Amino acid sequence: MTRRLALLAATLLAGCTTAGPDYHRPDAAVIARPSATAPFVGGDEAAFAALAPVPDRWWQLYRDPRLDRLVEQALAANTDLRVATANIARAQASLDVAEDGRRVQTQVQASPGYAQRSAEEELRPGAALPRSFVYAASAGISYQLDLAGQVRRAIEAADADVTATRAAYDSVRITVAADTTRAYLDACSSAREIGVAQRALDLQSRTTRLTERLVRAGRSGSLDATRSTTQEAQVRATMPALQAAQRLALYRLATLTGRPPAEFDRDVAACTGEPHLDRPIPIGDGAALLRRRPDVRRAEWELRAATARIGVATADLYPRIALGASVGSVGLAERALGSDTFKFSLGPLISWQFPNRTRVRARIAAAQAESDAAYARFDGTVLTALRETESGLTVYARDLDRVAALREASRQAGKAARDAETLFRAGRTGFLPVLDAQRTAIGAEQTLAAAESRLAADQVQLFLALGGGWQT
Repeated sequence: MTRRLALLAATLLAGCTTAGPDYHRPDAAVIARPSATAPFVGGDEAAFAALAPVPDRWWQLYRDPRLDRLVEQALAANTDLRVATANIARAQASLDVAEDGRRVQTQVQASPGYAQRSAEEELRPGAALPRSFVYAASAGISYQLDLAGQVRRAIEAADADVTATRAAYDSVRITVAADTTRAYLDACSSAREIGVAQRALDLQSRTTRLTERLVRAGRSGSLDATRSTTQEAQVRATMPALQAAQRLALYRLATLTGRPPAEFDRDVAACTGEPHLDRPIPIGDGAALLRRRPDVRRAEWELRAATARIGVATADLYPRIALGASVGSVGLAERALGSDTFKFSLGPLISWQFPNRTRVRARIAAAQAESDAAYARFDGTVLTALRETESGLTVYARDLDRVAALREASRQAGKAARDAETLFRAGRTGFLPVLDAQRTAIGAEQTLAAAESRLAADQVQLFLALGGGWQT
């Protein structure tokens, strides 16, 4: 009998395998296509340095110590990063539980009590069975033979989950750095636009006072004064929205750095103009992008975990064998630990869900479906990364062209307004052309200011798409 058990154990051990498929990146995955790793379609513009790699701390390209300080504060205190850190700890704990499955398991039990056996249970109806203090104590040790690799697959899946949550943490770092930079640029851009509006308001106020003097001198009609006053009121009406935008950016910046809105940075509130890049933006290529983007790494590790869970489910098709031993003592309390109370057992425990194979196969099918969904999400994440980057490149390049055209338009409109005022002062034209020229100049300058603010936002969006900023 002993030889037969040994032969059975040797046969099972010789047939050890790991259930389910081993992970490998699918050959048909989008990330494997040459077009996904090629240089960017929109990267040949003069605004980009296609061969230069994206720096880890891209916000330092602005050369603004105040911005550097704010980003570091946000990365140290942001609440979303604290949540992501907790998620890593939870995934690590799940990995520890999975790894414990391949260790020797022990247990100890003790159950003292006062009891009376049932006469019916003892097949002695009517007998007066005694009541007494009894006890039971036991200690056991067991080890699961991972013949089908279920424990190994569970550890593989849990380890992939940990790596995926670390990639999720890196994605949060990217977002926090980008949101902090965007809030800072918004605060400074709003202040610059407020300055532009204030200069326009001052200009219009001077024009109104000049018109009123001309009306009193009989050189102009009251209608000109009314028109100038109306235009001044319209310029003044743009100020509240800009002031609100600045304050909202300061509030966002405070909460991103882990502070209540009331503790917004007064130093940033004094900023009057956003920093500008003085060099082409380094962008790299598609291959570097897909290696760098944490969301792509996260999606692939989630696919790896889902593939491993197919093996966890498949292992239920095979028997589970655990080697164990236990020793205990059971009896009356007054005879505790007597020779007649001892018991022990030694041998394998075999369990098999053979009658429930339909249920097991259903779980395998569910795991396979989840793997297929993870594969689709992986492809979708790669496509999204490429689309966001190409879109960011196109939008930024075209907005650069727009700003250049608006800058020239603002310069010409300003010159036209000055020429119209000179002609009016010389009495060679009426005041209405002056008002029209000033309205055009003010509108052109404000449009330019808004376009420059949008350009700053485009830069942040492009850096966000390029996926830098998570490295530590």
